[in-house]
Amino acid sequence: MTITLTESAADRIKSFLENRGKGVGLRLGVKTTGCSGMAYIIEFADEVDSDDNVFEDKGVKVLIDPKSLIYLDGTEVDFTKEGLNEGFKFNNPNVKDSCGCGESFTV
Repeated sequence: MTITLTESAADRIKSFLENRGKGVGLRLGVKTTGCSGMAYIIEFADEVDSDDNVFEDKGVKVLIDPKSLIYLDGTEVDFTKEGLNEGFKFNNPNVKDSCGCGESFTV
């Protein structure tokens, strides 16, 4: 099982953590919502929970709870800027379909 970051994503996460002045890494997860069934959750983690799966890539820790890991295994997290829009993008090989707005997906 693996989660990877692009250089752009790792740099952006490091920058966010520096600006916050605290945090051990990035917490990724999924929740049931949206028109396709599931959506990504992304937040900064201030501590590692006892049941977290911890991945480290390019100097950044990525924390994932066991229930989300089956949906996120093999995912590459990228950070993109397109015009005035910027944000994290998930290249998830487990996704079978996603909604038109791109906010939710089906596995």
